[in-house]
Amino acid sequence: MQKQVLADVYRETPSVLVHFRNEGSLTSTLRTLLFFTALMILLPVGLYFSSKAYVFEGTLGMSNRDSYFYAAIVAVVTVHVVLALFVYVAWNEGSRQWREGKQD
Repeated sequence: MQKQVLADVYRETPSVLVHFRNEGSLTSTLRTLLFFTALMILLPVGLYFSSKAYVFEGTLGMSNRDSYFYAAIVAVVTVHVVLALFVYVAWNEGSRQWREGKQD
């Protein structure tokens, strides 16, 4: 009886480990998504206002109208950089998880 219970436990152990690993990868993926979501919101908006006020109007002495235009360009470039970084990280995270799953 006891041997049968132990055999059942050992037989079920790999599926439990796979379940925990999937939970870990889900958590990791969610953290990555939330990090890049916050970065996507805060970085372009912050760079827009700081570059407008300090770089274009303050340092370069541009007019208010010109500084809006160039600050918007900085924000758009920032959005594209964050998106490219997200794709790069997601691609590498997915291939790492695929390799770990393939080794089983």
